[in-house]
Amino acid sequence: MKFTIKHEAGHRIRIHLAMERMTFREADTFEYYLEGFEEISDVRVYERTADAAIVFSCGRERIIDIIRNFSFEGTEVPDRVFECSGRELASEYHDRIVTAVILHFGKRILLPFSLRMVLDTIRTAGYIRRGIRTLKNRKLQVEALDALAISSAMLTGDYDTASNVMFLLKIGDTLEEWTHKRSVDDLARRMSLNIDNVWVLTDNGEVQTDSSSVVCGDRVVVRMGNMIPFDGEVDSGEAMVNQASMTGESDAVHKGAGMSVFAGTVVQEGNLVIKVTKTEGCGRFDKIVRMIEESEKMKSSLESKAERIADGLVPYTLIAAGLTWAISRSIVKAVSVLMVDYSCAIKMTMPISVLSAIKEASEHGITVKGGKYLEAVADADMIVFDKTGTITKAQPTVAKVIAFNDETEDELLRQAACLEEHFPHSVARAVVDAAFEKGLLHDEMHTNVEYIVAHGIASEIDGEKAVIGSYHFLFEDEGVVIPEGKKELFDSLPDDYSHLYFAKNGRLCACILIEDPLRSEARDVVRGLRKLGFEHIVMMTGDSEKTAAKIAAEAGITEYYAEVLPEDKAAYVEKAKAEGHRVIMVGDGINDSPALSAADAGIAISSGAEIARQIADITIGSENLEGMIVLKEISTLLMNRIRFNYRTIAGVNTGLIALGMAGVLSPSTSAMLHNGSTIAFGLNSMTHLLR
Repeated sequence: MKFTIKHEAGHRIRIHLAMERMTFREADTFEYYLEGFEEISDVRVYERTADAAIVFSCGRERIIDIIRNFSFEGTEVPDRVFECSGRELASEYHDRIVTAVILHFGKRILLPFSLRMVLDTIRTAGYIRRGIRTLKNRKLQVEALDALAISSAMLTGDYDTASNVMFLLKIGDTLEEWTHKRSVDDLARRMSLNIDNVWVLTDNGEVQTDSSSVVCGDRVVVRMGNMIPFDGEVDSGEAMVNQASMTGESDAVHKGAGMSVFAGTVVQEGNLVIKVTKTEGCGRFDKIVRMIEESEKMKSSLESKAERIADGLVPYTLIAAGLTWAISRSIVKAVSVLMVDYSCAIKMTMPISVLSAIKEASEHGITVKGGKYLEAVADADMIVFDKTGTITKAQPTVAKVIAFNDETEDELLRQAACLEEHFPHSVARAVVDAAFEKGLLHDEMHTNVEYIVAHGIASEIDGEKAVIGSYHFLFEDEGVVIPEGKKELFDSLPDDYSHLYFAKNGRLCACILIEDPLRSEARDVVRGLRKLGFEHIVMMTGDSEKTAAKIAAEAGITEYYAEVLPEDKAAYVEKAKAEGHRVIMVGDGINDSPALSAADAGIAISSGAEIARQIADITIGSENLEGMIVLKEISTLLMNRIRFNYRTIAGVNTGLIALGMAGVLSPSTSAMLHNGSTIAFGLNSMTHLLR
């Protein structure tokens, strides 16, 4: 690609492609291409000028080669990149604002006063209709104040003031709409579906396939705990499907043969074979935007309270304007008062503050589904951690396979991996990865797999019943026995590891020792959370007492519970809430789902099961547990910002009303200062909370 360098300084460069301008699609393609290089830390592509600003960490020649090797035709871009692009939105609102400015000032320069008066009168009717509409709904809101102020100016012959006020209101409304929509869209992009691999059912069995190669008509297998990757129709199987991402309702819905299912929903119980009916546009961007805009979950109670108070102040603004006119007999002073209200700024800044905080959290690998949950984190005094994949590393490893029959350790590991590869859990991935590293092929060698929550997996291998899972599942539920002469070997199993048991036909075949070490940052995170206000930090696990005690001691956690079931975790959370605690639950598995739902805010680890992420209110990245510290800090600072915004907006607008009553401010100046301060508050609310 031909280009010229417009400016460069240090590790920043601005280039211009050899073209007048780019289409939205071309700009997205170029930006996607550049973002694919580790050497490039930040990039901004401007379609109007065909420019790109690039921040890089490599040598200058390397970045020149990267740009030179680019071509639009040779770059494959996933559909979701275009689907989630915000370029068209930004261009639309930019053009609307520029058009409004040109029309307003062009009208004043080119049109005679009489024609401008007619046009302004027509425009006034629109504001009056909006004001009357709110009164019909028995609500006295800011639209009524705007209508009264504009019509008062028109009736007194002050057409320029009425025109300026309508212009400023239009610009303010456009900026408010743009700011809110951009914030919602940014959040939706972070929440959009992104599934890389799926299981496709072929004549030769199940084959793991890149999701981009799936076409309509393919049959995709989705098992318990996994997300449905495409819109489709159930070909076979039955399941309970959690559709919270589509409807906001947490109750699972039964799905069977012939019924429709949708991308982004999660199989909560059972298994499905889905015939794909739609592959494009399954990022669900529009659906997520609609869900965010309509969901009351976006509002914290503090935000809602501030908005209710702001609405309650509208009548007092009207009373102040009436008193001003009664005392001074000056319609100008009265209109100056009507130009100011509390509701407009508060209703703009509060949602933007929340959305901006959610966006900032997403930049740290944290996905939050609403301001309500940030408030819960800010107020929480108790946090409950699951152990595996949460307090311990997100990627446990297989330390050793101990055989209890005549088969080799590698053969037993191969069979275990064949069962585990279908299920989204960190321990299951450890087994599959261990087999892969040893080059052990494990083609489908079993019948239908059944997953038993918090226990394990049951299936058949070569006609033999095979089970793999916890001690409780195999020895207490399934009645598995230890082979003769192997009792001493069983008793000598080391306690430093988590144990995964594998049995066939009721006899123990192997114990897979899972190394599940503490995260290196866990102790510092626990200490940091205590400093940030968590009085109770609890760890719960299904592992043995010895393993739990060891991990808790290393993490600095004094309260822990071992050998607990999913219902035990949920019961503990409910009990703590009943005692007056605000509780946060952190987990990564299907078995954590009940407790995640029960908590004031459920937090899932991103590498965990899809059902956990779906049910959870917040998802943090699996790379580093320090995201918990960042989340707590952002939540606390957000609540502080909301309180600050409310106090400052009340103070500024009270001052403007007082100056209007005194006649210091004209209606145009009052409207300009009010709208200007509202926009300033909105822009400030978009800034990062963490400095």
